[in-house]
Amino acid sequence: MDFMNMLEVIVRSVVSLAVLFILTKMLGKKQVSQLSAFDYVIGISMGSIAAEMTINKSVPFFDGVVAMTSYTIIAYLISFLTLKSIVLRRFFTGVPVVLISNGKIIKKNLRRSLIDINDLLEEARSSGYFNLDEVAYAVMETTGYISFLPKTENRPVTLKDMNLKDTVASLSAAVIIDGKVMEDNLRQIKKDEKWLIKQIKKQGYESPESIILATVDANYKMSIFKEIDVEEKKSVLE
Repeated sequence: MDFMNMLEVIVRSVVSLAVLFILTKMLGKKQVSQLSAFDYVIGISMGSIAAEMTINKSVPFFDGVVAMTSYTIIAYLISFLTLKSIVLRRFFTGVPVVLISNGKIIKKNLRRSLIDINDLLEEARSSGYFNLDEVAYAVMETTGYISFLPKTENRPVTLKDMNLKDTVASLSAAVIIDGKVMEDNLRQIKKDEKWLIKQIKKQGYESPESIILATVDANYKMSIFKEIDVEEKKSVLE
């Protein structure tokens, strides 16, 4: 491959990636795990077209852009129509399937969802349930994710159960990241670096350099995570 051919491939790669990124942004924000089967097909098709545009010089570049734009328009129209029509929404995105009902496994729905008991157990463990006897309901969502509802006796105790007053939830501000002071975040919580140094010294730290993360909550309580070197041990799961 001579220099001019290499340069052409690079330019085609950059432009096709830029076009693909812009069109994907137009379709809205969705994580890969939240894509429906239709969204996944559209994404794979557009990615394949972009790759073909890059390495296949016999394909006119403009044709590839038109094809990707057509896919984007089709996907956008179908997304719009599914917002208006429940029937179309069920056709394109599907419907959730109940896998466990009142603690009983529905084998018919497992087969319908093309998953087996081992898959169900793995998903349950991933959600923190190591015993299916703790689960009242399990639902296969349209994205492929399985949601679990624990039985009443296995649900976590809430403040309401204990007749305690709740406090307003708030985000913690990261004031030190990788040993560096986040001055903008300090200003947002109306504190300065002098206050920060005083607080970390109270917890036995001389400087921010040895701290990988420090956060401050709404009550100005600081949580510090120190950077340490630990020899990695072989996992029993390997």
